[in-house]
Amino acid sequence: MATLTNTNISEREIVTSRIIDKPRELVFQAWTDPKHLANWWGPKGFTNTFHTFDLKPEGNWKFTMRSPDGSEFFNHSIFEEIVKPERLVFRHVSTHPFKVITTFEDNNGKTKLTFKMVFDSKEECDATKVYAIEANEQNFDRLEVELNKMK
Repeated sequence: MATLTNTNISEREIVTSRIIDKPRELVFQAWTDPKHLANWWGPKGFTNTFHTFDLKPEGNWKFTMRSPDGSEFFNHSIFEEIVKPERLVFRHVSTHPFKVITTFEDNNGKTKLTFKMVFDSKEECDATKVYAIEANEQNFDRLEVELNKMK
């Protein structure tokens, strides 16, 4: 696990980046195949129930995350851009709205994964970053576990 950055690039952004020792096509698949995505999305101990996953521009992604204590969090995002295997962009339109720009860069057979959350305001960003910075790292940890199970 080699985390490159996990800092606010501006007052409205949270960026997490990591080099993952897997080819970008596989990493992109883990992000865009709901059977894999449901296994790893979210912080440590969370589970997911996907209601809708329509991977196309203006397609909806609706799901419920459950925390280890049983609390449920409904999420709704709308896909904006899908460029296989380079880029995935979606708008999270439920609590604390933000835009996600995820890039998958080939790095000599490994993948440089960058996850950028862009908020409408500094206040929304500040309200989210108190938990999102650590949660994003846990999310990447869970992604790596799922990637090790994939062929």
